[in-house]
Amino acid sequence: MLHVLPVNRKSICVKPDRQQTFSRFTGRRKALDNPQGRLSNVDILSPARITTMQIVKKTYKDQVIDHVYQLLLQGDLKPGDQLKESLLAAQMGISRAPIREAMKELIMNGLVDYRPQVGNFIPVLSPKQVIDSYTTRGILEGYAIMETRNSFSAEEIDKLENLTTLMERQAEKGNHKMVVETGGEFHDLLISKCDNVQLLDYTDRLSLKLHILFYKNWGRLYTPQEIGQRHRDIVNSLRNGDPDQIEKVVRNHYIETGTKIAELL
Repeated sequence: MLHVLPVNRKSICVKPDRQQTFSRFTGRRKALDNPQGRLSNVDILSPARITTMQIVKKTYKDQVIDHVYQLLLQGDLKPGDQLKESLLAAQMGISRAPIREAMKELIMNGLVDYRPQVGNFIPVLSPKQVIDSYTTRGILEGYAIMETRNSFSAEEIDKLENLTTLMERQAEKGNHKMVVETGGEFHDLLISKCDNVQLLDYTDRLSLKLHILFYKNWGRLYTPQEIGQRHRDIVNSLRNGDPDQIEKVVRNHYIETGTKIAELL
């Protein structure tokens, strides 16, 4: 049986506490601290362990989604590839019912295309689709940050600055996974004040495609210093508090990346 490592996912039915979590498909470090799920006697008796340990319950459907997402990140699934329910079920040692549930959500999130009478496939995105996805995410996030700009504490803005520095350092090391994870935490914190559930839902859906595209291409898009500066520009706009400038900086942040990736297709 293939063991699938869980990834934190958040409910979109209530206002999410994004300050404490990464994006729904990127915040994996805590879940990977003990991949075998075993605790020693010392761990079990430790007060620190008892008060801080988080129990993550995963449905089979969520594990299938996480598995497909990881296959996409690793390049094991490529645009145009067919996703066969029977093969996934055999790989994961589960029935086809949760596979079908997962396919429905993956289709809704734009990670899978369904072709009637043919099956499920990894979509081949056109340059326009890439630009449209990034532009839309930039518009939504820019609006969310602009509307909630006065809700950020000095400590939170400092944390954003620290995440920017961490992102730049990880980029210098060529650590693709950590660059994407840290970037996910950075952008999650930026929209953590927003209570527009529909906006948050749609930004999450867009994030899935954007994470994969950026993960695969960032080394050809920006230098580590450019990655740091682009995110620092967002932090500085938030510090200054000019609503028009915040929207413009965030929107251009996404449009520039979408345009660069589209040119590589």
